[in-house]
Amino acid sequence: QLQLVESGGGLVQPGGSLRLSCAASGFTLDSYTIGWFRQAPGKEREGVSCMHTSGGSTNYAGSEKGRFTISRDNAKNTVYLQMNSLKPEDTAVYYCAATKRVTSAQGMCITTYFVDVWGQGTQVTVSS
Repeated sequence: QLQLVESGGGLVQPGGSLRLSCAASGFTLDSYTIGWFRQAPGKEREGVSCMHTSGGSTNYAGSEKGRFTISRDNAKNTVYLQMNSLKPEDTAVYYCAATKRVTSAQGMCITTYFVDVWGQGTQVTVSS
């Protein structure tokens, strides 16, 4: 069974940082395009940052560029999202995702359609 399990979410003050982790089981991430999506209350799920198997990455949502960094540790079969300078508008449930149907990181982040495996999500709340 293919599974992704996120951790690291929580409550943080504006300007703070969090690092989300996503551990895969049942498959190896190094052959998948992987990414992070988020969904705020009343909004569509959107791509935040995605990475091709080769390590090419993109931050799809423009406001995250320079603040969020995606990385992967193939030895640990884990993906990370480092989030700095957090803002209240970053509040959302963050989901880890993986796919073999798209090889482009940008192609994965632009839509949820091609995702093969979703994590259960982790809540991030940015508030003072």
